[in-house]
Amino acid sequence: MAAKDFVSLVISAILTAGLYAIMSYGLALIYGVMKIINLAHAGVIMLSAYMTFWLVTTYHVNPFLAPLIVMPTFFLVGLAMQRIFIRPITGAPPIASLLLLFGVWLIMQNVAYLIFSGDTRSIFTEYTLLTIKVADIPLSLNRLFVFAVGIVVLVALQLFLSRTYPGRAIRALAADSEAASLVGINTGRISMLAFGLGISLAALAGSLMSLIYTFDPDFGRSHLLKSFCIVVLGGVESIIGVALGSLVLALAEAFSVVWLRATLQDFVSFALLVLVLLVLPNGLIGLFRGRTH
Repeated sequence: MAAKDFVSLVISAILTAGLYAIMSYGLALIYGVMKIINLAHAGVIMLSAYMTFWLVTTYHVNPFLAPLIVMPTFFLVGLAMQRIFIRPITGAPPIASLLLLFGVWLIMQNVAYLIFSGDTRSIFTEYTLLTIKVADIPLSLNRLFVFAVGIVVLVALQLFLSRTYPGRAIRALAADSEAASLVGINTGRISMLAFGLGISLAALAGSLMSLIYTFDPDFGRSHLLKSFCIVVLGGVESIIGVALGSLVLALAEAFSVVWLRATLQDFVSFALLVLVLLVLPNGLIGLFRGRTH
C-alpha cells in the first residue's frame, strides 16, 4: 500500500470514528446510569434520520442546522419514554426492560413503514459531494462536519459530567444508586434526565448519519450492533473509552477492506466484540486502569 493511500485510509477511519462515537455515547450513558440495554436506540437513530429528511426537504432547513431541532425534540421524547415505559418496570428483572425496549423498537420500525413505506431515502444538498483537499487528500465536507461535532460532543459531555451538579449526580447514580439516594439525589429525576440525554444523543447520531448514508425503516440495526461493540470495547461506563473504542473499531473496519473484503466489515465488528468479551471484559479503559495500579 502506498504511503498516500495509507494516510488516506487512516484519516477516513478517524472521521468515521467520530460518527461511531456519537452513535454510541447515548447507549453507554443509559446503560451506565440505569443498567438498561436500550434496544430502542436503533429506532431513534432511524426516526431522527427521517425527521432530518423532513426538515430539509419540506422546510428547507440547512442540513447542518437540522440537529439543533432534532436533538431537543428527541430529548423530550426520551423523557416521555422514561416516564411511560421505564419507570413502571423499575426494579423488575433486566429481561423486562430488554424485551420492552425491543418491542418499542419494532413499533417505531413499523410506524416508519406505514408512514414512509420501505423506500430508501437520502438527503442530497449542495454539500453532499463537496470535498476539501488537505495535503492533496480529498476529504468530504459532511464527514469533516460530523467529526467536528463528535469532538464537540465529547468535550461537552466530559464537562457536563464533571463540572455540573446534574452531571455529577448522573455519575453518582451510575456508581451506586443507593448511596446517591442516601445523599439526597433525586434518583428518579436524574434517571429521567440521563435517559432523555441518551435518546437525544442517539437522535443526533441519526440526524448526522442521514447526511452521509441512505436510510429506510430498517436503518439503525447494524449501527446498534456496532454501538454494542464500541461500548464493550471502550468500557460500559466511560465516555473517553467509548471514543477510544470507536477509533479502534473504525481502524479495524478500514483495514479489513484492504486485507479482506468490504462485505466483511460487519464480521470484523462482531469478531472484535467476541474477542474483547473473552480477553478484555472490562474494556480498554479497564486495561489501562489495571496497569496504573
